[in-house]
Amino acid sequence: MNVKFLSSAEKKEILEKLEAQYGISKLNYLLFQIGRDKVRAYSGIFSRTELTKLGVNANVEIIGIYLFKIEKDGIRLGHDAVSLLKDKITKNILEIDNEQAKKWFKGEDLIIEADKGYLILKNSSLLIGCGKSTGAKILNFVPKERRIKT
Repeated sequence: MNVKFLSSAEKKEILEKLEAQYGISKLNYLLFQIGRDKVRAYSGIFSRTELTKLGVNANVEIIGIYLFKIEKDGIRLGHDAVSLLKDKITKNILEIDNEQAKKWFKGEDLIIEADKGYLILKNSSLLIGCGKSTGAKILNFVPKERRIKT
């Protein structure tokens, strides 16, 4: 797997997009890209150089947390990233009720009219995930292994 640490300029560009899309203005993590579009964050004790050396003998892809995927039409936050960044997210939040939240956790798309693009779903005071609005429905990205089974 190809691991690429993001430069300061690349991180700045991504932060500008995260600010515009979700209101996230700061990430205190070492960011690295897996493949062409998946970005992970690391905040441990190893430096970038040490992680590079470690990558020669180990799978660096499993270090850190999956944050987001860079899509053609925006940045899609990962399931865990929504919880991790909950205090930083201030934009594109869509409030849903308990019934809609139950459907969401089962992996169902939600029939809700909203502006097109990626949205953060909120139920009560909790941010519960990231979905993509087509205008007529919200597409579900809850990982299959995390869905509630009926």
